[in-house]
Amino acid sequence: DGDTIHIIVDRANLSGSIDLVVEGDAGRGAQLLAIRPPHPDLQPNPDLPDDTRLWAALQNLSGGTWGGCVYDVDAIVEALNSMG
Repeated sequence: DGDTIHIIVDRANLSGSIDLVVEGDAGRGAQLLAIRPPHPDLQPNPDLPDDTRLWAALQNLSGGTWGGCVYDVDAIVEALNSMG
């Protein structure tokens, strides 16, 4: 889309980040990303193994990456019970 980004890869600490670079304050970048729809080609890889898909679904139900990457058993049980 022509955006300028800043990429950091820290191989020693196994971490990294990708930041959108915009003029103005940090809130401006967040606003731009919030209103921008995902790219139409963005989709799950259809060849992901079942165990990886299951892990991702459990992580999603448990708050995802920002939820601490630990399973929230109560949320998982509640979701399963709500299925009927």
